[in-house]
Amino acid sequence: MNQEKFGVFIKEIRKKNNLTQKQLAEKYNVTYQAVSKWENGKNMPDTYLIRQISKDFNVSLDELFDGEFKNKEDKKGVKNKRKIFVIFITIVFLFLIATIIFLLNNNDDFKFKTLSSDCENFNISGNIAYNKTKSAIYITNIKYCGGEDITDYKQIECTLYEEHDDITKMISSYKYNEEKLIKLEEFLNSVTFTVDNYEADCEEYNDSTLYLLISATNSKSELITYKVPLKFEENCSVN
Repeated sequence: MNQEKFGVFIKEIRKKNNLTQKQLAEKYNVTYQAVSKWENGKNMPDTYLIRQISKDFNVSLDELFDGEFKNKEDKKGVKNKRKIFVIFITIVFLFLIATIIFLLNNNDDFKFKTLSSDCENFNISGNIAYNKTKSAIYITNIKYCGGEDITDYKQIECTLYEEHDDITKMISSYKYNEEKLIKLEEFLNSVTFTVDNYEADCEEYNDSTLYLLISATNSKSELITYKVPLKFEENCSVN
């Protein structure tokens, strides 16, 4: 399956039915950014959404995955392909379950610490999973609580940094740079940091500082910046 072709086809269906990205997003209870990623070939809808799109717009799964409308004469062939698709999804699901079980059984030595914001303007939640040799950082909830910000921004960047021994290192970054203006809260709702197999070990975290740097440029090209220190619930320890 060509994911990019799939995205073009989703866009074609949306326009054919006179829907905006926002309207399609609301129909399936997702963000318009998610719809944009579908149409740009950067992501795929969940399996149940693909089935619902097929039903709602009267297109076959075969047409969706091939990215083009077809005549429906060969119904038997379509049914066979649907069966193959169901079998494939089942196999993938079972494989994912087996992988998760394997990882859980082989990562008993991992410990977890909660990350939160050390800044009054932001509520942030996340965690660090670590053992003696490696770690992973997850930040999934960033909320601005410094009052009502109704400004429309044309560019926003949220970057995760680490400071250790007077050295600053960028870990990961999330950017918004599209034609449509966006509010800070809407942007932050879409930000997720997932950093696997990070090289810093537990003791380095005890002596270092993690922080988010949020830079937003409004329609007048004025820049506002927030530095948001992150803190642990307590020092990590592998003992």
